[in-house]
Amino acid sequence: MRTTTASPANVLEEDSMEQDIESPVTIHQPKLPKQAREDLPKNISKECAKRKIQRYVRKDGKCNVHHGNVRETYRYLTDIFTTLVDLKWRFNLLIFVMVYTVTWLFFGMIWWLIAYMRGDMDHIGDSTWTPCVSNLNGFVSAFLFSIETETTIGYGYRVITDKCPEGIILLLVQSVLGSIVNAFMVGCMFVKISQPKKRAETLVFSTNAVISMRDGKLCLMFRVGDLRNSHIVEASIRAKLIKSKQTKEGEFIPLNQTDINVGYYTGDDRLFLVSPLIISHEINQQSPFWEISKAQLPKEELEIVVILEGMVEATGMTCQARSSYITSEILWGYRFTPVLTLEDGFYEVDYNSFHETYETNTPVYSAKELAEMASRAELPLTWSVSSKLDQHAELETEEEEKNQEDQNERNGDVANLENESKV
Repeated sequence: MRTTTASPANVLEEDSMEQDIESPVTIHQPKLPKQAREDLPKNISKECAKRKIQRYVRKDGKCNVHHGNVRETYRYLTDIFTTLVDLKWRFNLLIFVMVYTVTWLFFGMIWWLIAYMRGDMDHIGDSTWTPCVSNLNGFVSAFLFSIETETTIGYGYRVITDKCPEGIILLLVQSVLGSIVNAFMVGCMFVKISQPKKRAETLVFSTNAVISMRDGKLCLMFRVGDLRNSHIVEASIRAKLIKSKQTKEGEFIPLNQTDINVGYYTGDDRLFLVSPLIISHEINQQSPFWEISKAQLPKEELEIVVILEGMVEATGMTCQARSSYITSEILWGYRFTPVLTLEDGFYEVDYNSFHETYETNTPVYSAKELAEMASRAELPLTWSVSSKLDQHAELETEEEEKNQEDQNERNGDVANLENESKV
């Protein structure tokens, strides 16, 4: 057998060739914080790893923005009613219980102090002594009398007497303050229970947005629907594009908001939301998607925020529902599956197919490229007509020149003949 010995240079060349062909390029990932590492997808190759787009508005409509380093916290106390309404239920209920408990304890302590300073505690059981409050013999009984006074229960066992002017004044103060506390706390609970954002839970948006052709134009579409039989009055839809931008002067705007026209000028943004509707945005020269193609769309870092507003028919309060779509949730070349069918005497909506889409034949070019292709397709016809007209004009001029030359030649021949005859 013939054995060959490879030189170190050849071995290195072969290893380098095999490494270039087979082994992937080793990329050293930078050290990321724990939260960033958890946000990365678990099963994803290093070659096609993409930076996750941070949402501005989550799919459930909550804004993913946290306010930090707020020094003017006193502003929250100036609008204490809204602050209490915005709190979570567990904190709201805790504050509700604490306010009433502290109020009862505070006034119960004052009732006990009045009885103690008057000497009612020293004359308990003395029929000749007129106390400030009958049958008040300690702090517990004073606390119970405070509860009965503020809640207007009135069991009839503990009663204030007319020989205690300070007690009468305290009774008036506690009655007024108790009414204010009741109005404030009960009103806060009522507003929190009847918040219109709970009505927005039954307003649904499609999981994905789609881009396809509609009436010969490239359109961006998404679907909205209402799960309740009670309708949203004066419903209107808006859409915003959230994307970073750098101005001509070099200023960087991290979350620039651009309006997406969904029928503002035609009135299509005002909805009669009885059955699910498909909201369409025509991609034209004024659209921010004018130059985006199918291949370029996954490379874009953008987010579409959709906002549905209207009044609740039952309460008349304004309701707002929000959702968003990032680039991975925008499907190019798809349409929504129809969900409305005609039954015996009524229309039926199948919400099982609300989020479903199907693929359709759609150009992969951007709207700008499609417009340029259409203009190029029309230009040869224009050029042929104009060229033909120019050719006819040139032929006519050439014929006229030839006729003129022939006429001049004939005139010259005639003149020569006349001269010769004269000679």
